Parts: sequence; C-alpha cells; structure tokens
Amino acid sequence: MFRFAKSLFGQVVIALILGVALGLFFPEFAAKLKPLGDGFIKLIKMIIPLLVFCVVVHGIAGAGDLRRVGRVGVKALIYFEVLTTIALGLGLVLGFVFHPGTGMNVDPSKLDASGLSAYASNADKLTSGGTVDFIMKLIPTTIGDAFAKGDVLQVLVFAVLFGCALTLLGERGKPVATFVDALSLILFKIMGIVIKLAPLGVLGAIGFTVGQYGIGSLKQLGMLVLLFYVAVFLFVSVVLGIVMRLSGLSLFKLLRYLREELAIVFATTSSDAVLPQIMAKLRRMGIGDSTVGLVIPTGYSFNLDAFSIYITLAAVFIAQATNTPISMADLLTILAIALVTSKGAHGVPGSAIVVLAATLHAIPAIPAIGLVLVLSVDWFMGIARALGNLIGNCVATVAIASWEGDIDRERARAVLDGTHSPEDEPLAEPDSPVAAGHGSPVVAAAAHGMH
Repeated sequence: MFRFAKSLFGQVVIALILGVALGLFFPEFAAKLKPLGDGFIKLIKMIIPLLVFCVVVHGIAGAGDLRRVGRVGVKALIYFEVLTTIALGLGLVLGFVFHPGTGMNVDPSKLDASGLSAYASNADKLTSGGTVDFIMKLIPTTIGDAFAKGDVLQVLVFAVLFGCALTLLGERGKPVATFVDALSLILFKIMGIVIKLAPLGVLGAIGFTVGQYGIGSLKQLGMLVLLFYVAVFLFVSVVLGIVMRLSGLSLFKLLRYLREELAIVFATTSSDAVLPQIMAKLRRMGIGDSTVGLVIPTGYSFNLDAFSIYITLAAVFIAQATNTPISMADLLTILAIALVTSKGAHGVPGSAIVVLAATLHAIPAIPAIGLVLVLSVDWFMGIARALGNLIGNCVATVAIASWEGDIDRERARAVLDGTHSPEDEPLAEPDSPVAAGHGSPVVAAAAHGMH
C-alpha cells in the first residue's frame, strides 16, 4: 500500500477519491479548488509549444532523410481519415440501433437558447471560410504569434520547415541541432517537475466538478451518456485493438503502460495535460523521434476518434429527441460535414458544442437549438472524449511507426512487459549517429523524468 501511495499513479488515484469525497460532503469548499486543476493544466500548456517545436526539429534533423519524413506525414493523414470515418460511422450506427433520444418528445420552440450563448463567439472559428480558410489558419501570422497563442498546428508547420532547413544545411546546421537537443533536455526536466503536481491538479479538477454539478448530474440524459461510453469502449477495444494486433503489440499492455496519463486525463478531461509525458513515453518505447514528433501533435487536431463518435451520435440523438425525421441523404451529409468540422477543433473553448453546432448548421432539418439538451452532460461525455482521443493518438503513433519501420519492436515489448527500465539505456552524445529516438539523451532524460 505504501509503495502504491508513493507512485504517481497511486497519488493520482488517491486524489481522485479525495476529490469526489470533498465534492459530495463539502461541495462549496470543493468548488473553490478549481484553480488547482486550472493551474496544473496551464503549467503543462506553458511548455507544450516549445516542446513540440524541439521534438519535431530534433526528429527531422536526426532522421536526416526528408523523403522519409514526408512519407510519415502522408501515412499519418491517410490513417487519420480512415479511423475518423470509422468512428463517425460507429456513432451513426449506434444512434440508430439504440434510439437514445426516442420518446423524449422535446418541443424545440420551448428550449432556452441562453445556454448556448457562451459558445457563439467560437463558432466562427470552425464554420467560416470552409476548408480553404482552415488551411490558411495553419500558417502563423508571425513565428512569435504561433508560440504566443499556443497553436500547436501552427508551431508544427514552422517546426517542420525549420527541421527541413536544418537538415539541408548539413554540417553547418549541427550547432543549432545540438542547441535544440539540449533545450529539449531542459524542457523534459521541467516537465518532470511539473508532473509531480498532477495529484493536486486532479484533486482540484474532480473536486470542483462534483461539488458544482453533483454525482446526480449523470441521471439526466443517462442513456446518451451510457451509449457514448459503450461506443468509445467498443472503438478502443475492437478497432484500436485490431490496429495494435496488426502492429504486433498488445493494446491492454499499452493502456497499462499509460495508466498514469489516462488517470490524469480522466480527472481533468484534457489530453493537453499529458502531451509531453505521452511523447516521452512513446519515444522510450523505441519509436523514432520524427514519427512521435509529427504524429502526436498532428493527431491532436486531425485524429479525434472519440470526438468523431460524439458528433454523429449527438446529432442523431437531437433528431430523435425532437422527433425530426432524417433521411439517408441527411446521414451521409452529417458524415461528410463532420469529417471537415472535426478538424482543428482542438484548443477551441467548448469545441464539442461548437463543432456539433457547425455540423448541424449544414443539416437544416435538425434544430440546432437541440444542442441545449446535451449541455448538461457534456462534461461527463468529455471524460470519454478525452480518453478516447488520447488512446487513439497513441495507437496511431505505434501503427504508423510499424508501417514505416520506425519502431524497435523488441524494446517496445520489453517496455510494455515491464522488463525494460530507463536505467538500462546508455546515454549517447547529441551528435552521435543514433537512430532517431533510440537511445538519444533526450529520450533517456525524459524517461528518468517520467519515473
């Protein structure tokens, strides 16, 4: 028991239980703990843009082959679109098979739209300009603006250009590459310090939620919430399980390996809170720097599996709850529109509601005011969304690394089996010709910082 309490996972679990207890018995006090959770997430977000930049640049420069980097990017986008389509289809199928909204008989004219006002200002970020505008938004106004706003995709675009230029410079670029590698070491050390505060962040986040909304919040629209959790579970266990099996590794062992990060995401409903640790752990598994650096940040906006399930399931639910008949053409339209609107939603406040609004905007038959129905349970569904998205991105990294041959399978199996420890890894010099992500000083320092 003492050993469990000393581990980060044990401390996070204890904080979860304590937060729920405080929320139940001292709700007013628990609601005041919100700054603990917000502060923890802000500390993590503080280093994410610069960390993503360093990891991507280090990976591309270490790979030394720009054609391989391009292949990884193309394969990632193909994988994302295929899995996103499967997730969107699963949401539609389950919605029509189980009819979660049937029988509610909601009159849209009697719904109060005031609850949606907080999301109106963000809707333009996803609905205006279409695909072309979205692509233009990937290009930062200035380099500093991308880092200042913390826009991971814009930072990623600049990092890819920087890494390619650094590679083309050859020997002349080595001093800069060495500096970026050293900066990565510092950032991972900072991460190691910040992550020790995770239990406090979890305590604040879960305490506030239970104190503010109560356990009984789940009773409302319980069928929708339950069905969504079942859908995410099926997608993770079946679809992602098959992907992992094809990659030669075990999904269950991967989830066990990432249990600390999953516990943090469960409490904070934010996958941002664990992005640096996830990248460090995947690299420790033996996946190359360039693959981790490209797939994970891109996946945070392009590979939202659980988010995709939510969009189509909620759209069908609203149609059923308001007795709105929808045709097969409407269903296909929902599927097509959601493929676009779900991209780039990461980082937009209230993104789930905003994206759902953007999707319904293209289907006039379904009353958009029905969004009010899912607001009360959005946080609870957000837990499964965040967990499903995170697991999906981790599996995507493993799959693409296997597809590209950029993973040390023996090392990955040893890490997942728990027979490999960070102390077993020899430190390499920054300029040594070590395969990207396999024994670099950044990986070793990250692994030490995580455990």
